[in-house]
Amino acid sequence: MSFETIKIALDKRGVATLTLSRPEKHNVLSAQMIAELTQAAGQLGRDDAVRVVVLTGAGKSFCAGGDLRWMQTQMQADKATRKAEARKLAEMLKALNEIEKPLIGCVQGQAFGGGVGMMAVCDVAIGVQGAKFGLTETRLGIIPATIGPYVMARMGEAMARRVFMSSRVFEADEAVTLGLLAKAVTAADLDDAIEAEIAPYLACAPGAVAEAKALVRRLGPPITDAIIDDTIDALSTRWDSDEAHEGISAFFEKRPPRMA
Repeated sequence: MSFETIKIALDKRGVATLTLSRPEKHNVLSAQMIAELTQAAGQLGRDDAVRVVVLTGAGKSFCAGGDLRWMQTQMQADKATRKAEARKLAEMLKALNEIEKPLIGCVQGQAFGGGVGMMAVCDVAIGVQGAKFGLTETRLGIIPATIGPYVMARMGEAMARRVFMSSRVFEADEAVTLGLLAKAVTAADLDDAIEAEIAPYLACAPGAVAEAKALVRRLGPPITDAIIDDTIDALSTRWDSDEAHEGISAFFEKRPPRMA
């Protein structure tokens, strides 16, 4: 598999490391990365040589969210194009959430917006102490729409209400309390903590693991096609709002947004 915005390495045990590889851009989710992640999820899920997938980021950030240049382009597009682009993001999240292998998040740095969604689609995520997190969309005049079902499934409504709408930034210990991280460890201990999550799977029957994962998703909060369609409509509509245009313009102009 050859990609430009992500990297995949497979070791002899069958552990695939899927790395978001735009460190100079804090691994923001561009249109190309979204497409490559969707393709990678399908290929890794079907590969019998893969037992476990570890999702991580290169550089200081795990994932700083959606690429605002990409979002700005959607704001200038017609409604059909906006919906089509929002669907690509939703389908990428769905592909990772339903990948037929255990997905372990190695959160080596900060995560905002869509990056929190990337954490939420992991079966378990371990993060570093000192990293900062936030669902920061409303500060930009947008909403955490397509990531919403996965964040809600991970955090539950009561916890989500604490951070879903406020764009408040929080640290790793609170991410544990909220259920986004299973634990927060020092950077020096992160690799060992990830290995501790990988090891039990290597002693399990791969088919049984895949079926158990599918079962737990069926028994958990439903993320139906109708729910996903609703989030696509919500995001594409919000991209066309005055608040979104102002919030993202302010970001690029390096000024506070004028929010009424």
